[in-house]
Amino acid sequence: MTVSTSEMGLLSIIRKIKSKEKDMRILMVGLYNSGKTMIVLKINGEDTGVISPTLGFNIKTIKYHKYSLNIWDIGGQKTIRSYWRNYFEQTDGLVWVVDSSDIRRLDDCRAELHNLLKEERLAGASLLVFANKQDIQGALKPSEIAKVLSAT
Repeated sequence: MTVSTSEMGLLSIIRKIKSKEKDMRILMVGLYNSGKTMIVLKINGEDTGVISPTLGFNIKTIKYHKYSLNIWDIGGQKTIRSYWRNYFEQTDGLVWVVDSSDIRRLDDCRAELHNLLKEERLAGASLLVFANKQDIQGALKPSEIAKVLSAT
């Protein structure tokens, strides 16, 4: 998995939305097994050898230059999704992680993303869609993911 390009995309969004404030709250959400925890650990330079499903949430604070990113990695199992709304307050950025190789669940992925985008408490938060698992054969390209997710 390559993080550098997406990491740069996330940071450019952050710079635009928070040019004066240096503490930011980022929600990392998506369906289960999309790779949210792996991304956070990779960005933070931590071991990714053994990862288990997130049952609830993990918080990582990542320092980057003068910014402090408080990343809330929230579990994506269907039984947990109804609790996502408990984390929406004061969110500056939303990272929606998509497993690009999991074509069977793209409709569910689109529906959940569209539900999130209707939430008033997320109004004003920037959105980054992270097309993860691009290294898996048969994975959809980011442009194909964008087309599927934007369909109504």
